[in-house]
Amino acid sequence: MSRIPLSLIGRKLLYIVGMLWLISLITFGAIHMAPNSFFAAGGLNPNMTPEAIAHLKAVYGLDKSLPRQYLDWMHSMLHLDFGVSFASGNPVSQEIMARIGITLGINIVSMLLVFLLAFHFGIRSAIRGGKYEEGFKQLALLSYATPSFYLALLLILVLGLKLGWFPLAGIEGLEPKTGFARILDIAWHIALPVTVIVFTGFGSLMLYIRSLTREILKSDYIFFARARGLDERTIVRHYVYPNLMPFIVTILGLSLPGLLGGSVILEQIFSIDGMGMLFYQSALARDYPVIMGILVVGAFLTLLGNVVADLVLLWIDPHRRRG
Repeated sequence: MSRIPLSLIGRKLLYIVGMLWLISLITFGAIHMAPNSFFAAGGLNPNMTPEAIAHLKAVYGLDKSLPRQYLDWMHSMLHLDFGVSFASGNPVSQEIMARIGITLGINIVSMLLVFLLAFHFGIRSAIRGGKYEEGFKQLALLSYATPSFYLALLLILVLGLKLGWFPLAGIEGLEPKTGFARILDIAWHIALPVTVIVFTGFGSLMLYIRSLTREILKSDYIFFARARGLDERTIVRHYVYPNLMPFIVTILGLSLPGLLGGSVILEQIFSIDGMGMLFYQSALARDYPVIMGILVVGAFLTLLGNVVADLVLLWIDPHRRRG
């Protein structure tokens, strides 16, 4: 391992800035080209006159041309100001900060469990083979083929309604708790959505790690390591893990966007007031500032994940810098 040149880090940062600008430009145009708008609902309200709608558009700057609106929005975004929500009247950054912790908490816990299970059982099934491998292969295929919304509704029906073991919605009970009791209450409420994310997410990753491990085990250095009398635990620790690490780092980098955008459906089903719910409600209401704010945050996470994964890979293996 060696230090990464600052010039390379600078180029990566310029890449993030350029791509983020391009994504924001395309997203801004696509959103404003969509039919209807937030103020179209004023036609259904007899008290909302055309003059009142025109006044609201002037207040929010929607009476200007699209290029001017985009330049104003970019100027505000450079100051970390995503504007004001049409629906609530609150700053978009405040709306996002109020919801982002819930979504990140659920998805980070789920992602860690997914990687731990897929990593462990993928390697173990490739090494042991036989019925053990076949059993986890079938379980992984079932995980890959199960729709998340179907499993969520099934768990709600069986474990929530019939057995009453878990709550059906929300992340906290009606009676507020403090300290460790509050942590247990939140864990109890998010048990079902976390279970759905973990079960539907670990299958494909486990099959991928199993396939990579099988290829590694066919290598010459594994043959010579076994010929020297090394046990399987030592082989896995010193040969399998290091060769799997680049692939794991890449997958982790690509998984960062899912921390925000991967739970829109589940948050609707379990009535969790997170980023997914906010994006869904804003899309229905054509709340442009909130939609743009969430999409920019998601795009930034995607680009950041890719760049961080590239830099970590270069730090692990300096020979990749030749490319």
